[in-house]
Amino acid sequence: MLHVLAQGGNITPLKNIKGRIHALELYNRDGWRLPIIDLHLFKKLQRKKAIASQDSQPYRITRRGLELVRSEFDNR
Repeated sequence: MLHVLAQGGNITPLKNIKGRIHALELYNRDGWRLPIIDLHLFKKLQRKKAIASQDSQPYRITRRGLELVRSEFDNR
């Protein structure tokens, strides 16, 4: 999942009435929605400071997250 974020994707949280995150949507840079994220993985990435949100925008990868991504052939 970090590879998708490193290539320009983002995570959009869906919140309930109380304002808590109850579901997540992961989009790649082309706008396609991918079903490979769950709340447990999202919290783990937040704890490692691999993703962050600024000014109430969707979550994007941080510089720390880029350090955690293992290089692959298809990364641009």
